Amino acid sequence: MSSVFSRLYVGNGAFDIVGKRVRWYITSGIILLICIGSMVFNGFNLGIDFKGGTKISMPSVSATGQAITTSTVEDVYSKALPGKKPNAVQAVGSGASATIQLKSPALNIAEVAALKTALATDTNPQGGQTAISDSAVSASWGGEISGKALWALFWFFIAVTIFLVFYFEWQMAVGALVAVFHDVIITAGVYSIVGFEVTPATVIGLLTILGFSLYDTVVVFDKVKENTRGLLGLTRRTYAEASNLALNQTLMRSINTSLIALLPVIGLLVVGVGVLGVGTLQDLALVQLVGMFIGALSSIFLATPVLVDLKMRDPKFIAQAKRVATRRAKATGPQVAEGIESVDDDALNADLRKEEAYAAAASVPHRTAKAGDARRRPTGKRQR
Repeated sequence: MSSVFSRLYVGNGAFDIVGKRVRWYITSGIILLICIGSMVFNGFNLGIDFKGGTKISMPSVSATGQAITTSTVEDVYSKALPGKKPNAVQAVGSGASATIQLKSPALNIAEVAALKTALATDTNPQGGQTAISDSAVSASWGGEISGKALWALFWFFIAVTIFLVFYFEWQMAVGALVAVFHDVIITAGVYSIVGFEVTPATVIGLLTILGFSLYDTVVVFDKVKENTRGLLGLTRRTYAEASNLALNQTLMRSINTSLIALLPVIGLLVVGVGVLGVGTLQDLALVQLVGMFIGALSSIFLATPVLVDLKMRDPKFIAQAKRVATRRAKATGPQVAEGIESVDDDALNADLRKEEAYAAAASVPHRTAKAGDARRRPTGKRQR
């Protein structure tokens, strides 16, 4: 186990993530099919804001100081309105501000009056019947929120595409967008499979995870760009190997960033459920927890492999990969696995000098030659 953590910390390309990309494609494809199938056949558990209905709120403590349970409120609802069932009965808040919230299909004025009277009689809440409030919720508001969210998602993808094309290249833009679409579909699929209630807060939380997924992907792509600068003139690594090295070099950072980002989200979830009861905090934290976890995985196992497959369609990179294979075939000594340095000293030293020149021109840090390489490289000094 210690060797695994050591390889993670060093980031020397020991984990062949890109080389096993078909495995990740198959895994992601199966999960996507399950999520899409659930969304098509099971649909979503839409909240009252999307379906419309009536919301009843009342104190969770009776006039005698005893707690009023959600099951008691459900029983009163069934007796007052025979043949009908509430959509949800939830305890919200804590202490003196604790309330019971009942969400029901749309009720007319008479039904609301009968329900409030039954609740006041059977549960005897603090403040009496006047403490029981009701409100009608229109489905149009939830639909309006959904429409705005879709437009926001559309313009987000447009802005992201333009930025990535100009800052990086179109292959990286495609890889990043594939990962973001993957995150959105799987997060929505989890909600459909598990049956979590979808509220406006859920939609807002879904939009927030897009930035996190994209941020992690851009960090990896920036390292890929640095590692592949001038690659067509080199024969040390193929594009796939250089990209895999970039993934390894940023892997520990990606894991740490994801863990640190998830901790406050888990805190929100604990506070939202354990302290304040279900509500907006829970809805926000739940979608962010699922989305950020999926986003971290896609930035590692999906975005860069897609980029590599797109790049390796270019004849220039195909030819460069063949040159790498040819040099390795001619190299003396034992053959090495993908991503490991060649033992061909002349070619290695030439490539090292080219990398240093590219790094100096771009004013970025370059790889320091190994001690053994440095001894073999001529210094131009006479030995006395």
